[in-house]
Amino acid sequence: MKQLQTYFALLATLFAILAAVFAIAVSHFAFGLRPLAFFLLVPVAVFTFAFSLLIGHFLSEPLTRLAARLRDFRTGDPAPTTIPIDGRIEEVDRLTVSLNRLSETIRTQQESLASRESRESTFVSDVAHELRTPLTAIRGNAEMLSDPDLPPAMREKFTGIIVEESRRLSNLVNDLLALQRLESGNIATEFSRVDLGQVAREVVDSLSPLLREREANCQVIGEAPDVLGNRDRLKQVVFNLVENASRFIEPGGHITVELMGARGNSVLSVRDDGCGLGDADPKLLFDRFYRGDPSRNRGTGGTGLGLAIVKSVVDAHDGTVEAFNLPDGGACFLVAIPSIA
Repeated sequence: MKQLQTYFALLATLFAILAAVFAIAVSHFAFGLRPLAFFLLVPVAVFTFAFSLLIGHFLSEPLTRLAARLRDFRTGDPAPTTIPIDGRIEEVDRLTVSLNRLSETIRTQQESLASRESRESTFVSDVAHELRTPLTAIRGNAEMLSDPDLPPAMREKFTGIIVEESRRLSNLVNDLLALQRLESGNIATEFSRVDLGQVAREVVDSLSPLLREREANCQVIGEAPDVLGNRDRLKQVVFNLVENASRFIEPGGHITVELMGARGNSVLSVRDDGCGLGDADPKLLFDRFYRGDPSRNRGTGGTGLGLAIVKSVVDAHDGTVEAFNLPDGGACFLVAIPSIA
């Protein structure tokens, strides 16, 4: 077997023999030493070889242990993959540190891949579930319409349900496509200076018909420093937050969009006096299709993707988004994006 300690022993023995031959030759020609002294080479070589094997074993043993741990890691040994530092040979210690870093990187990538696969599997399952509901409603009502004796009033009712579920299905598909493009980075995003106050006022103006229909009172107050961002994507953030708030307030309820600057960030908050978040975990609200409170259900007309889109857009702007219940009731969503001078 080609082992380091064997090579080391052979090399040391060769050098010992050469040194002994040189010493004997010099002694012979200089001092007249008999040639029988050459027979001393045999025990010298044997001793040197054995001693070199011991030294070689000392030098190669850390590498042998290192190779064994790497073999265990390659075969999927559940034991900890961090290799302890031996401390005997500096070069081996450096190699061990590098391998530990590589092992940690691989383990992190494996965990990330497993988490991604799990999310994708859950996402496909959630999408199938969400699509099944409107499709079932459309099919059921379409079958009812096939009855020739159906009264006109009932026919109009079932037709309206089909139109509403078709609209909801279209919104769901559009939101899915938007979220997929955002998270995959396939949207060419051009950043420029954006006034969040102007964006908020434009969004509220565009939502005026819907807000009037839902009897929601909405106002924009305050100012915030400009940010570097994509105007259309940021309008989508404000649109989703305001539209989301309008679905969870009572008729005559209030929505307040407030802007301010704080700690180098431009902060936009959307507050409402509706039912609040209940006992839902605020961090989970931004997951796809998450609905933690019975009051925040499909009956409100949402697709369950609006807040996930908000999170993706804000992340793309190096910002943060949080949600919490207000002390006096209602919910607040807080978006913070780095501001520019």
